[in-house]
Amino acid sequence: MKTTLKLLILAPFLFFFVACSSSKQAVSSSSPSGSQWKRGVKGQWVLNSVEKKNFPTGANVKRIFDEAPIDCFVGSTWNLIANGKGTITFSKDGELCAPGATRDIFWSIFEPENGGEAQFQFKKLYPGEKAKNVTEGYRLDLAYADEQTFTLQMPVNTGDGNDSFLEFKFSKR
Repeated sequence: MKTTLKLLILAPFLFFFVACSSSKQAVSSSSPSGSQWKRGVKGQWVLNSVEKKNFPTGANVKRIFDEAPIDCFVGSTWNLIANGKGTITFSKDGELCAPGATRDIFWSIFEPENGGEAQFQFKKLYPGEKAKNVTEGYRLDLAYADEQTFTLQMPVNTGDGNDSFLEFKFSKR
């Protein structure tokens, strides 16, 4: 009887202590969770620019996402649906791109098990392919998102040992 009474008295205090401890950790976390990122980036976005950051003189990128030159992607519309399905619709006419051409993708937010920063990831889907059968894709660092803008960064090996990257700047459509 005494043990049961002690448990009944201590249980609410223990519950309160555990609840406060876990909420404290959530508040002190400085970066958004994967689900917060996913809610923040879903929707329709226009890729306004792709900027080279910390590139050595003369370094260039011929194609991105094993698809087309950077210029083809600038102005493209990325439709990111909450269920992971999505499309990239090109607006430019050029080498390896045409206005209205659409690439199906499957996207998600990758959260490393070791507690690292979440990343935006996507797989290109060709006609008839299912996302679960595609094993290759792309991961970009999530740099910023709010209701109207969205920024991704893709590390690029330029061969000089610097941390070079491409910065993708989107605006809400």
